[in-house]
Amino acid sequence: MNDNIANPFAKPLYVMLKPAGAHCNLACKYCYYLEKNKLYPTVQRHLMSDEMLEQFTREYIEAQTMNQVLFTWHGGEPLLRSIDFYRKAISLQKKYAGGRHIDNVIQTNGTLLTDEWCEFFAQNHWLVGISIDGPQPDHDHYRLTAAGKPSWKKVMQGIKLLKKHGVEWNAMAVVNAYNANHPLEFYRFFKENGCQFLQFTPIVERLTRHEDGRTLASLADKDEISLSEASVAPEQWGYFLCAIFDEWVRKDVGKIFVEIFDCTLANWMGISPGICAYSKECGHAGVMEHNGDVYSCDHFVFPEYKLGNIRDHSLIDMLYGEQQQEFSRLKHSSLPRQCKECDMEFACNYFYLLISRINKYGDSGLNYLCPGYYHYYQHVAPYMDYMKQELMSQRPPSNIMKVVQ
Repeated sequence: MNDNIANPFAKPLYVMLKPAGAHCNLACKYCYYLEKNKLYPTVQRHLMSDEMLEQFTREYIEAQTMNQVLFTWHGGEPLLRSIDFYRKAISLQKKYAGGRHIDNVIQTNGTLLTDEWCEFFAQNHWLVGISIDGPQPDHDHYRLTAAGKPSWKKVMQGIKLLKKHGVEWNAMAVVNAYNANHPLEFYRFFKENGCQFLQFTPIVERLTRHEDGRTLASLADKDEISLSEASVAPEQWGYFLCAIFDEWVRKDVGKIFVEIFDCTLANWMGISPGICAYSKECGHAGVMEHNGDVYSCDHFVFPEYKLGNIRDHSLIDMLYGEQQQEFSRLKHSSLPRQCKECDMEFACNYFYLLISRINKYGDSGLNYLCPGYYHYYQHVAPYMDYMKQELMSQRPPSNIMKVVQ
């Protein structure tokens, strides 16, 4: 039996915060979060109160089993809250730290960054994640303002300010039906702009219609469901990953850190990749809305995955409770036989399997992107074997660049 299932407290407790709910100054065409406002139709301003902030800060720190505590601020767009709100957050973290080391990371679209914001982040050693989808044509294809205007230039101005103030930053890029066709231009853009840490998130959105007006489907929606036009195709996804990997493995190992490549190598080594999406089980990373509602995962903010509210239940009870443990087990327990018998199962770990299953494969239950992932894992296998041997011999995996032509 897996120890983490027998003892859920073996997993650290991690909760992402949404201080402005789903509100955002952009209206990206593929955004999976904007419509979450419809879950709270009677509330005009989805803003976390100071009282809620303090209760969460105290409980979250007290619930940790390790000395280091990470606060993650997300959205919507978290910079819609004032700097004073985050100064309050830091004050509360210090008040309840109890000797623990506190880190903060904030994910932003970058368009609202100013000198004042960047000075704040630099002074308090915050890591800033920037949502940007590559070069201007790729980014502006889907990432638009509410008025339908492009946003790339404002994002780049924000990155320029982060660099000016010496703020550590990384990039999270959505891979969609448009930019997946330009993998090398996409990858080289980030290299040219000094991005050393890069995360790819493939878009696979199932569309339906809920009574409250929401259009994104959850696992509870079982009927035949269409995909959004922004959803990346399986063959595109495999081609995209392999094209970038081929350049990375020849030039950038140990210089540029691409999340999926690092997690693949970790799984090849038989160690935890540290990212729930690439791990055998998930469920230790929840999300809290502005009003204290806690959900199983940021990608599962649907009524059926609500664990409760922090006013009524403790974070420990919600995140280590049976409902969340069942959510964690579901990733593996509901696998189709083809997954269990796959020679790449150990490396794949059914990335986002739960949200990517659609009826394209009939009753097989496979991830929609399965052919693309399988192509990628087959392609990288010999390189991963080599880097694994280097690591086992206490040599750097970057040695592969000396032998790959």
